[in-house]
Amino acid sequence: MRKIRWSVEVALVFCFALPFALLPLKLSLKAGQLLGLLLYFAWVSRRRIAIDNIEQAVAAGGLSIKVPAKVIARRSFMNLGKSFAEIVKIYFGMGRGIIDSIEARGVENFYKAKEKGKGVLFITGHCGNWELTALGFGARGETISVIARTQNNPYLNSIVEKIRSRYGNKVIYKENALMAVLSELRQNRVVGILMDQAVVPEEGVIIDFLGRGAWTIKIPAIMARRLKTAVVPAFMHREGDKYVGTFYPEVRFSQDPDPEKAMLEDTKTLTGYIENYIREHPDEWLWLHRRWKRVPDSYNAK
Repeated sequence: MRKIRWSVEVALVFCFALPFALLPLKLSLKAGQLLGLLLYFAWVSRRRIAIDNIEQAVAAGGLSIKVPAKVIARRSFMNLGKSFAEIVKIYFGMGRGIIDSIEARGVENFYKAKEKGKGVLFITGHCGNWELTALGFGARGETISVIARTQNNPYLNSIVEKIRSRYGNKVIYKENALMAVLSELRQNRVVGILMDQAVVPEEGVIIDFLGRGAWTIKIPAIMARRLKTAVVPAFMHREGDKYVGTFYPEVRFSQDPDPEKAMLEDTKTLTGYIENYIREHPDEWLWLHRRWKRVPDSYNAK
């Protein structure tokens, strides 16, 4: 019975996505924006979460905006719709123009880090069209392994993996990630990690994120220190009809001799890059995620 349900779900997704692939790119992106707008009005629970997240960030002093929170939330949903249209184009083999339009800035920072021979950790977040960050890099000849969560529907998971594996990239599933990541880094390869999702207490530490406490993954900071791996923040944002990928200089880590204090400081440093992105491009972050969940009220009351 489950296999039938999974097959039906994939068939529905395929039928829904196909028109976005067949439309000319500009029309497909406009349709994607419309889809995002419809989601904004229809997905009431997530709309409320997005607006509340923005308002709370502003109230906490972590974000400054010139328009109402609902406008930022609406634009964020529309960005998500455009991103869907772009990924559909790529899946159906019609997205090479999207990949080729990506402008890379600061790529010398990556190559300088790679020369050290200890592997590179790309730190990024759910910013712009985050799937394109890895795809664009792989298309230019430098493959990357991305850490991802397995989809509940295995047939849909295969489709998503096919998209992410284009241009030679690899997918490392979160459930068994540690050893695979260590292997990649020891072979001087590149691994991409999204650092802006809430994690369970066993996997993270609470640090300020846009003015409020948020559970944040600590493994990147620990792994980079132990393996002496270079860490390079990398983000994608929209500029008109194109994407710009920005690679920042290798992160300098804490010199504190206490490993716990150093890990906490390093995690704050890495997260700071994501915070800066959100402040510069608030329309292009995934506000509908419950980023600040499970944090005790006592932390924010300090």
